[in-house]
Amino acid sequence: MTEQKLREQVDAIEHNPQPIRQAVIGLDATTLRFKPAPNKWSILEILAHLADIEVLYGYRMRQMMADKEPVIAPIDQDDWARNLGYLEGPPEEFLDAYLAARRANVRLLRRLRAADLEKGAFHPEKNRKVTLSELIGMMAAHEPNHLQQIERLKQQATAKASAAG
Repeated sequence: MTEQKLREQVDAIEHNPQPIRQAVIGLDATTLRFKPAPNKWSILEILAHLADIEVLYGYRMRQMMADKEPVIAPIDQDDWARNLGYLEGPPEEFLDAYLAARRANVRLLRRLRAADLEKGAFHPEKNRKVTLSELIGMMAAHEPNHLQQIERLKQQATAKASAAG
């Protein structure tokens, strides 16, 4: 990845949370908690996930940047959602935590140079080293996926409310 491409990806990572924020501001509790199926996430769970995954991205990034031979600890995001109270917290708290962690991560990402991007950590589930370059790519692609999911959930919640009312 070139320095220019790195800057573009970090810019995307920095700005991606804003559409998420705009999409969820002012949503009522029913819409935030709407689940299209028992095993699918609500918007509230997505917000909690974004807050937690940003901490996880930050930790993994710091491991890759600073440790000699880091090993990534895999997680099960559905277990985190079930066991960490994703349906219990206020959306504002999840959003604030997500945005604060993202700002801290962007600060570190701005320090990187193209030569740093091959640093990485061994990922046991992939049975190989995952590089900073790959992690940055995952971070840049993460929110657009969840933004689409949030917009779909808003539409489904509205349709369900209209059908019931």
